[in-house]
Amino acid sequence: MTADQAPASGVPHVVLDPGGRDHQGEAARLRDLGPVVRVTLPGDVEAWSVARHDLLNQLVMDSRVSKDWHNWGAMQRGEIPDDWPLIGMVKVTNMVTADGAEHRRLRKLVSQTFTARRVEELRPRTTEIVDRLLDELPSRADSDGTVDLRRHLAYPVPMQVISDLFGIPEYERPELRDAVDKIFRSDLDPSVVAANQVAVYQLLARVVELRGKERGDDLTSALITAREAEPDALSQEELVGTLLVMLSAGHETTLSLIVNAVRALLTHPDQLALTRGGEDMWPAVVEETLRWDAPIGNFPFRYPTEDIEIAGVTIPAGDPIMAPYSAVGRDTAHHGPEAGSFDITREQSRHLAFGHGVHACLGAPLARLEATITLRKLFARYPDLILGAAPQTLDPVPSMFSNSVSSLPVRLGRAATT
Repeated sequence: MTADQAPASGVPHVVLDPGGRDHQGEAARLRDLGPVVRVTLPGDVEAWSVARHDLLNQLVMDSRVSKDWHNWGAMQRGEIPDDWPLIGMVKVTNMVTADGAEHRRLRKLVSQTFTARRVEELRPRTTEIVDRLLDELPSRADSDGTVDLRRHLAYPVPMQVISDLFGIPEYERPELRDAVDKIFRSDLDPSVVAANQVAVYQLLARVVELRGKERGDDLTSALITAREAEPDALSQEELVGTLLVMLSAGHETTLSLIVNAVRALLTHPDQLALTRGGEDMWPAVVEETLRWDAPIGNFPFRYPTEDIEIAGVTIPAGDPIMAPYSAVGRDTAHHGPEAGSFDITREQSRHLAFGHGVHACLGAPLARLEATITLRKLFARYPDLILGAAPQTLDPVPSMFSNSVSSLPVRLGRAATT
């Protein structure tokens, strides 16, 4: 990462690292440089970043700011190629990239099927998945006795739950996992990006076709049934796009949340000790992890539909604005002077890790459910769990978006009797 002053405007400028090698260091740099920073993305694409909690909160509520990528000036001018490394996170058709009535129409269909009751009904199935994976962990140990907790627990829990929920057949799941991983990568060769875009949409089209023929008690079947009842409610492209956002976000966010929470607790033994008492501290662990080490470090994009001013800086209409969740999660102006400390006992002020306003993450309750169950059961089963490598040696996920590590080696220790 490099930074300098843009002489024409006086606005600080940062080249963001597509390899995501130091999310928190980069986030701190953004905060130090000021509330509004000019950033360069892969392919020399220019954008903005608003690194203050309150300003970002105001931005996401501003009716002059759109989520629709059609309002991106560079996209309109044909300057963003279809093999741009970040294209899978931006050029999609679903409720995340829709505004106003279109957004309400698309979100309503999903929220009608993805209800709070439906999420709560997933508790027994999630518990069953976690218990089975915990049983298998000792057999997953490498020759040196370490187990990759990301691969063998944090990864399969949300992938299994979300795939079951949306009726993804078992034989499609390996390809789905690979495609989702690539969508969140920001260091891939353009040819890989282009091929992955084609592959993931073909895969989801196959799922829609299958569930159209063989209905089940899953959300894809429910969305197809809703579409048949009201043909104008959801186009084929919108249906596939909806599956993409729910499956990708529903997996990646929870995966990184679990990994980051385990890593935080194992590097803060005083905080882990607080979970051993009578009070259930696991919801607090989840919320503090979301704030302190947000699973999505940066999130694209919003586009002003007219020139807007933020903290004295004019952002032109059509320029993309990044939401730097890693940066705002440790904003001392909002979270207090100890914002840089991991403290599960702190008085929780609202964080933005799941967004805010009409575009707040619809899957947040499920992510919280999965993470809470997984963490509670993991540390109850393996109370002597320790890291199997020095924290500074853990390789980050090569992504500007996903904020986590590529593996989390641990030593299980003794298993508690049940």
